Amino acid sequence: MSDSRGRRGAALVEPRTTLRDIAAETGVSIATVSRVLNEHENVAPRTRDLVLQAVARRNAPGGQPVETPGAVYVRCPYLLTDYFGLIVSSIAETLALHGRRVLLDAGESGQYSDALVGLPLRDEVDGAILILPPESKQDLVSLSRSGFAFVVVDPRQALPPDIAAVSAAHASGANAVVTHLTGLGHRDIAFIAGPEEWLASNARMLGHRAALSAAGTLLPPDRIRYVHPTIEDGRRAAGELLDRHPRPTAVVCFNDKIAVGTYHAARERGLTVPDDLSVTGFDDIDLSAAIDPPLTTVRQPLQEMGRIAVTQLMRVLDGHRPEAVHLELATQLVVRGSTTQPPAS
Repeated sequence: MSDSRGRRGAALVEPRTTLRDIAAETGVSIATVSRVLNEHENVAPRTRDLVLQAVARRNAPGGQPVETPGAVYVRCPYLLTDYFGLIVSSIAETLALHGRRVLLDAGESGQYSDALVGLPLRDEVDGAILILPPESKQDLVSLSRSGFAFVVVDPRQALPPDIAAVSAAHASGANAVVTHLTGLGHRDIAFIAGPEEWLASNARMLGHRAALSAAGTLLPPDRIRYVHPTIEDGRRAAGELLDRHPRPTAVVCFNDKIAVGTYHAARERGLTVPDDLSVTGFDDIDLSAAIDPPLTTVRQPLQEMGRIAVTQLMRVLDGHRPEAVHLELATQLVVRGSTTQPPAS
């Protein structure tokens, strides 16, 4: 990334040398070059000398000076549970391979900060990866127009085509799980969605409706609930659905935590999963295989989402415009013990 704001050495001139250039010249990894330039201790003396000599040659008069890359700001304003933890870990590991430091901003309190406003002015930051950002579409557009490089992982809202984003294929994942249920014979299938304004909720609703339509049935409004993706909200919403007569034979949940709440609501009413009620989730976090019965769910490629986000950002920082700016990664249906044929009428 060129130093238009004069950071990290006003003496830098174009063309510049990148860590990749030094790595290619010395035969070591980009991450090793980064450790040397950032004065980390866990580098063999011979390797350190090799890298420093290459850098010195580049920095000599008439050479192409080496620019030490800035950090990447990773914003995840949530608790780093299974879902978010897997994405963040993958991002950090992939950034290390590119020789980039991570500045992590995590925790729910960050949802109420104006962290994005000052990002373009932070000298130590070259770009950012924003995970399910709570900021408005307008805020993200403003950040993009400032020229600051960033990628969004799992956006809440539909973004303009020039803002790079990566997510799972929500619609096809929902379609697959509902097709599985209709194949078992279910027709009265309820849907506990995430927040109504979330892009993922709308996309999964489309997949849900399409699969029901293919089976010759519809999704009535009284079979839909919009909630925050928590166990307690899932329990409450499922309770409302299960108290209706007739009750649905299956409940499709926005995520695995809502599905766990649905288990609780069913058992509070003397119902057995899956004999009385089939339940499905989405995400395939560790919890889904640990509960009884194990949960049929849709596996999101969480770690791959993190890796792809870094790849997208690195291309932007290298001056390229990604060919596919909005990427949707394939999901996988995982069938376990929480689904079976509907109970006999």
